Amino acid sequence: MANTSETPPPFQPQKHEISVQELKNKLDQGEPIQLIDVREPAEHQIVCLEDAELIPMNDLPQHIEGLDPNREIVLHCHHGMRSMQAAYYLYQNGFQNVKSLTGGIDQWAIEIDPTLSRY
Repeated sequence: MANTSETPPPFQPQKHEISVQELKNKLDQGEPIQLIDVREPAEHQIVCLEDAELIPMNDLPQHIEGLDPNREIVLHCHHGMRSMQAAYYLYQNGFQNVKSLTGGIDQWAIEIDPTLSRY
């Protein structure tokens, strides 16, 4: 069993990114991913990914206890900036298997589901 008091390696953003195609493949395979939308409620109303739980980035600290550190967590926002910040925050709080969706929901709409609204 790993010593939980050890300091994790430094956060490397490139190791905590997932492309829209990689995410789609994982979802299609039925992998148990916790998908979290870190955008604001007004953005979520415009367009959202099915099965994504809305937890705005500023509310993440209040919801951290409800997240499973043993499960892969994929965060997304509009273009990938806020979700990367949220991934860093979770990583600093002991979540090793956390990823930010590269390009966010906008990239998903471009590459995966062009029927989704873009803003």
